[in-house]
Amino acid sequence: MAPRDDIAVPALECRGLSKRYGTGRIVLAQLDFTLAPGEFVAIMGDSGVGKSTLLNLIAGLDRADSGSVMIDGRAVDQLDDNAATRLRRQKLGFVFQAFHVLPHLTLAQNVALPLLLNDLPTASALDMLAAVGLGSRGDDFPRELSGGELQRVAIARALVHRPTLILADEPTGNLDPATAHDVLGLFRAQSKATGAATIMVTHSEAAAAVADRVMVLSDGGLHAASTKFAQAGGPLAHASPARSTDDAR
Repeated sequence: MAPRDDIAVPALECRGLSKRYGTGRIVLAQLDFTLAPGEFVAIMGDSGVGKSTLLNLIAGLDRADSGSVMIDGRAVDQLDDNAATRLRRQKLGFVFQAFHVLPHLTLAQNVALPLLLNDLPTASALDMLAAVGLGSRGDDFPRELSGGELQRVAIARALVHRPTLILADEPTGNLDPATAHDVLGLFRAQSKATGAATIMVTHSEAAAAVADRVMVLSDGGLHAASTKFAQAGGPLAHASPARSTDDAR
């Protein structure tokens, strides 16, 4: 029997993921989570609950006490440092609250960085800038841009090498509401266009409303957002059930 076209390797699988801080406080407890290719998920939760820790574990920048993380079918925790670095370069894209755009490089050079690191042609950097509405600004420097424009550059840089997974940590935290709305719409559209699965950590319900589903991190577990919140978010009304062992608690 031929394989079904709709069966694909998950972009991300977390299985039994657990992490404690040095004080013994549980951050994550036996967390199970699956992200499909092209899916856009928002993760919410109080400050200090472990959202950034979860992103660091997924990216292989920190190690869990137990459990596993698989990106595009590869077990991150089984890779040595060099292999983990290659995986991050090839399979991951990052969008940060503080942009992290390099001030001494032009916009085109900033966006081309992931291509250079992966030994890929850099011509598509200009195409990606055009896709985020900055096609005529390739020779400009970051100091000439607004906060919203800088975040567009960061989005273009994260997507240009067509990664399997995008990790976004409070990507609109430094933007005013109107600019945040525009940037999030662009972010979602471009993520879908490139087929990248996306995890966006945010405190903002307005930001979370652009996601396919919303999860809440609390008490070491990852849970589906409440029905009331999902209905308020429009597209969240069709959110999938959480895939976490903690849902049974």
